[in-house]
Amino acid sequence: MSIPHTLLALLESGPRHGYDLKKTFDERFGHDKPLHYGQVYSTMSRLLKNGLVEVDGVEAGGGPERKRYAITDAGVTDVKTWLATPEKPEPYLTSTLYTKVVLALLTGRDAADLLDTQRAEHLRLMRVLTERKRKGDLADQLICDHALFHLEADLRWLELTAARLDKLGKAVGA
Repeated sequence: MSIPHTLLALLESGPRHGYDLKKTFDERFGHDKPLHYGQVYSTMSRLLKNGLVEVDGVEAGGGPERKRYAITDAGVTDVKTWLATPEKPEPYLTSTLYTKVVLALLTGRDAADLLDTQRAEHLRLMRVLTERKRKGDLADQLICDHALFHLEADLRWLELTAARLDKLGKAVGA
């Protein structure tokens, strides 16, 4: 996820303070990994330096001054370009799971046990996500579906790899 582009796009609805940007980001996208305030302000500083946002106002308070940021025309163009550019599909050709299976075979460890343990962890997480999806709003349901589909693909790979362990063991040992 591009945090700078996400924050820029959130500014399209109107000027906001860094605190408001963090709060909105966390509500919409940060369920599992909320932004740190420092990350918001350092990102806003870079966007300001790059001319993608401007300071729309400064308010004095009990603490440090609160800047209100607004997106510039260049920022709108940047978001528009980012949204229109397809994401590069991630084929995971350097999968950690694959590496662990091969290393287990190379070191004489039980690769089948590794696959069983991984399968159990995938199933555990799928149960958690299914429950979250059941209780969540539409946005939460969609993000959980995305994660569940990826986990299902991983499970298919785990099953296929388990079925081919003997053959893979011979190939790796050669």
